[in-house]
Amino acid sequence: MEAFYVIERILRDRRGFFDEIGNGDGVSRKIESMLISSVIFFAAYGAVMGFSNSLLQAISSAVKLPVLFLITLVICLPTLYFFNLLFGSRLSLPQTLALILTAIAVTAVLTLSFAPIALFFWLTAPHYQFFKLLNVAILTLTGFSGLSFLWQGMRHVEKGGGTRVRSLALWGWIVVYGFVGTQMAWTLRPFFGAPGLPFEIFRDLGGNFYVNVLQSMGEILLSILGGMD
Repeated sequence: MEAFYVIERILRDRRGFFDEIGNGDGVSRKIESMLISSVIFFAAYGAVMGFSNSLLQAISSAVKLPVLFLITLVICLPTLYFFNLLFGSRLSLPQTLALILTAIAVTAVLTLSFAPIALFFWLTAPHYQFFKLLNVAILTLTGFSGLSFLWQGMRHVEKGGGTRVRSLALWGWIVVYGFVGTQMAWTLRPFFGAPGLPFEIFRDLGGNFYVNVLQSMGEILLSILGGMD
């Protein structure tokens, strides 16, 4: 139950939560609770994403969406920790991990809150490209909102954000985190499963995430223009 309470605590009393991380109070317990809640929330939303194709795709996406965020965390955590040390931060590795997990946990709960909306659009207007772009937009919005908590947390525990260089390093890390996350999502695809294609756990690594999004937008635009003829 504590795994779910911690999310409400973050949203209701973020300053108090950040103070506890900065003071080292119950950091290990917080990390465990945020990990559990994030995995459950992302798995539930992943199932909704894969539901558009098949039961097997729903199960696969329920596993892969939490894995996407956790692998991205593992890849990017050392960079943020050591750059913070380089520019004078006194945060330990567990404290840095807890702050990043705060962002991930917020992203997870906000993403899950969009699940009824995503499901509604698929049931009432099942268009594969639109559904894919809708979910990309949802994950982008919730990811940005979650990372804003990381920014607030870093500034709070560092009593104003530290040096200007450290702030720039944090912004740089956020950009790198975003690129790593999107590339990891492309590597782990499919999450939706294109209609007419057989179920598969992974696909070949041809193309990239950004080109695929632009192609989907082009297909939707052509569909709209075709409907106006």
